[in-house]
Amino acid sequence: MSASGGGKAIIAAFSANMGIAIAKFAAWLVSGSASMLAEGIHSLADSGNQLLLLFGGRQAKKAADDDHPFGYGRERYVYAFVVSIILFSVGGLFSIYEGVEKLTNPHELENAWVPITVLVIAMALESYSLRTAVERVEPRTHQGAIVGLVRASRQSA
Repeated sequence: MSASGGGKAIIAAFSANMGIAIAKFAAWLVSGSASMLAEGIHSLADSGNQLLLLFGGRQAKKAADDDHPFGYGRERYVYAFVVSIILFSVGGLFSIYEGVEKLTNPHELENAWVPITVLVIAMALESYSLRTAVERVEPRTHQGAIVGLVRASRQSA
């Protein structure tokens, strides 16, 4: 799997999500918070999704053959679709289950510093991931990264 192109941004997102998952699982172990467990699983699913996107990008670069005369370029969209299904089904269902469980068996927050620490770690790692993605886009836009990206993107309408 190459780290060139969008792959570098995906690898940065994977690394950030793994770091966030580790922080959330550690917070769950310290606090016993169901929301930290659910969030840890969600971040772990995000990390797996980044791997699927890397694989889909690699598959999309395959040359055309007899079975696929137009190539494999659209295959990346299949993997992106699989990623969205995983996020909404597995992550959502687990969060609903844990939410109902805690509503029926509530307890007071004991260690407020734990979720705040996780939040600070997540902000730092997500900032790193965003910076990597913006650096990847900026050379292609020749303007401000975000504004240039919007102007250079294809219109969907």
